[in-house]
Amino acid sequence: MTPDDPLLALLACPLDKGPLSLLPEDEGGALYNPRLRLRYPVVDGVPQLLPSSGRKVSADDHERLLARIEVAAG
Repeated sequence: MTPDDPLLALLACPLDKGPLSLLPEDEGGALYNPRLRLRYPVVDGVPQLLPSSGRKVSADDHERLLARIEVAAG
């Protein structure tokens, strides 16, 4: 999955139905919901968007991931 993948615009968090951000490959190639601080894995290019797949991130990791997303976006 890449940042310009049209599928990314269609994907939503299964819990709050909001948009997800694609994390860089060096962050494990995951989708992130900053509102709920949940990280969803992408396995072999397939997003794992079951509610039980989301992993909570710590406050420190949340701040770091937000910074990485901002850098990647612009």
